[in-house]
Amino acid sequence: MLKYVNTDIVFQEIPDEVTLAVNLSGCPCRCPGCHSKYLWGDTGTPLGEQQLEQLIADGRPAITCLALMGGDAQPDEVDHLLTYVRNRHPELRTAWYSGRSLLSPKVTLSHLNYLKLGPYLAHLGPLSSPRTNQRMYKVDPAGHLHDITRRFRRAAYES
Repeated sequence: MLKYVNTDIVFQEIPDEVTLAVNLSGCPCRCPGCHSKYLWGDTGTPLGEQQLEQLIADGRPAITCLALMGGDAQPDEVDHLLTYVRNRHPELRTAWYSGRSLLSPKVTLSHLNYLKLGPYLAHLGPLSSPRTNQRMYKVDPAGHLHDITRRFRRAAYES
């Protein structure tokens, strides 16, 4: 079962969305330079449908999107929760931040509106860096990925 360590309502993780970011523990990626090493361990509160429902209720009415941050060790569980949100809360957009370079075949694209792929490589920087290896995609209704990574660039990188 997935476990989460904390949540936050954020404005920069997904463009144009007020996002409930749920930080999942048990990350197997172990990216060098990771800013969230506290998510590497098997810690936190189990995240099932009932707990997710409470987190969504606590974020209402502000949130427009739910983002699962991590969960690469259990992509089938990520997909289960994304399916749940799609069926129970169709008005919410869904997102997944994965540290893998490729989408797991256990996650169905039609369950997502946004997808971030790629490990954090310190020498290439985060999504806001023009050299980043990470990519943020918007998923259209037909399941096509549209790279929207440029939307994360800061003015400092653009000049």
